[in-house]
Amino acid sequence: MLAPPSPPLRSVPGLRVPGPREEYVSEGGVREPYWPRLLPLLVALACVTRLPSFRGPLWSPDEGYLAVQARMLAHGGALYETVVDRKPPLVPWLYAGSFALFGDDSLLPVKVLAVAAQLLTAVLLVSLARRRWGDGAGRTAGVLYLLISIGLNPEDAQAAAFEVFMLPCTAAAMWCADRRRWGAAGAAVACAFLAKQTGGAVLLPVALLLWRGGAPRRDAWRLTAGLGAPVLAAALLTTPSGFLFWTVTGSGAYASFTGSELHVLVRGLVNAGVLAAACAGIVPPVVRVLRIARTGAAELWLWLASSAAAVLLGFHFFGHYYLQLMPPLALLAAAALQILPRERTVRAVVVSGCACTVFLAWGLLAPRPDLAHAVRLAQTVRANSGPEDRVLFWGIHPEAYWLAGRAPASRYLTAGLLTNYSGGRNGPQVGEKYAVEGAWPVFREELRRHPPAIVVDDSRGKPYAPDRMPSLRRILAVGYEPVARVEGAVVYVRGER
Repeated sequence: MLAPPSPPLRSVPGLRVPGPREEYVSEGGVREPYWPRLLPLLVALACVTRLPSFRGPLWSPDEGYLAVQARMLAHGGALYETVVDRKPPLVPWLYAGSFALFGDDSLLPVKVLAVAAQLLTAVLLVSLARRRWGDGAGRTAGVLYLLISIGLNPEDAQAAAFEVFMLPCTAAAMWCADRRRWGAAGAAVACAFLAKQTGGAVLLPVALLLWRGGAPRRDAWRLTAGLGAPVLAAALLTTPSGFLFWTVTGSGAYASFTGSELHVLVRGLVNAGVLAAACAGIVPPVVRVLRIARTGAAELWLWLASSAAAVLLGFHFFGHYYLQLMPPLALLAAAALQILPRERTVRAVVVSGCACTVFLAWGLLAPRPDLAHAVRLAQTVRANSGPEDRVLFWGIHPEAYWLAGRAPASRYLTAGLLTNYSGGRNGPQVGEKYAVEGAWPVFREELRRHPPAIVVDDSRGKPYAPDRMPSLRRILAVGYEPVARVEGAVVYVRGER
């Protein structure tokens, strides 16, 4: 026999639209502590979900790039001049500060900071949800965020890289805007942008909150001033032209979709599927409830939509890009679950906890072949060079410089900046002519003035191999001799002249 049709959503027993915050009070009328009870749980979850990040020296090329940049800065390098990357300066400065305080032989202090960043993001989400929908919603938002925060390939979720330090800034921007602190909200948006350009997407929901509040003109000016001052300061502390080029205008070829369409689309779909599995506990209530019931969550949907647009920007779809979706997803889940009966919240937490356990095991047990390869290359370079020698790793794993303890021969720490292979490009737009504008003349001059003692060709059959790069091919032909192979990488030593 067929079951009777379900009643409309708003008539389901136990269903309620979230209202103002309600405080938990004991039978004696005494308000029970909230943060002293919740904060230890959040701290424990933040530590457990980041546990795989402490498993090895580093997790990703981004961590390696930042570590090498920090060393170069410590030895007199200038950001966007002799130390370059297509990223804003905040996270390189964070690494440099950590190295100055604790030494540059370990990323442990930075990994601890990444735990703190995730915890701060969770606390801000708790505060946002609690203010809007009550104590229970606050707990739900914080717990769910930390449970899903691990839900990507470990290389993406566990790296102490740009997105992890961007997320508390985006959450802070929404927290400040929710309280109409427009100058602070603008500064938080600026910090998000200065951690990674796509962090600036949070400006859209912040602006919506400003507009919906009927804010006077002076509030708009406060938001603008709060946003502009840190960005201007960062530009002046580096070099304005270099800052503009490396963070905004110099990435046209990198952001192109041409030549790798199938490759990047498959990557995007796979990473979206991985994230969907991590969010299996929260997507159903969000889809079911928030499209029907009014919850006052328009700015949260805009936050999610602008974050999704940021993931799409550049058409690379790396897994760590998807981290930006997690804070608004956690808040939307908290909003949806407040409408549904309590058992749905329990189910969402249990399912998210089970998914978190799977990703935790993945992070703790997965093999690390790229790291092992980089370690072996670093050992080979150390054995064939002195501490003062400069070396060149021609590949996409800059961590080898840091592991080897050798200074790079060039400001371009990966072959990607010189070939447009960055982002896993495997199509026709890879080669010298697709490099960052003006990079090859600078690169050739660097190698002429300070020839590296060792060149390691780590292309291993990729389309940026030296035999496809005329300038590098000539340099190797007239000045270097191959002396060893390490798992397909060719080690060249400079000949006597």
